[in-house]
Amino acid sequence: MYLLIYLIVAAIIGWVATEIMHDRSNLLINIVVAVVGAFLAGYFLSPIFKVGTINDAITIPTMLVTLLGSIILLAIVNVFRRGRG
Repeated sequence: MYLLIYLIVAAIIGWVATEIMHDRSNLLINIVVAVVGAFLAGYFLSPIFKVGTINDAITIPTMLVTLLGSIILLAIVNVFRRGRG
């Protein structure tokens, strides 16, 4: 059950991240990348900011850390996309 809630919230935050990045090239792929970014944010950014993950509790600080992780990973993926083509 927690995994389903995590994925839904991460997908919504991923959509917000794609809107912030103004990258609508492929919305579904961007949301998947953002979900992965949210997952990685839980492991790398949460300890830095001393905030739990959205798996622990869905609060404003956890959603902001998740959003930050999504934006960072989307930016990294966009750099590689531009370098390819």
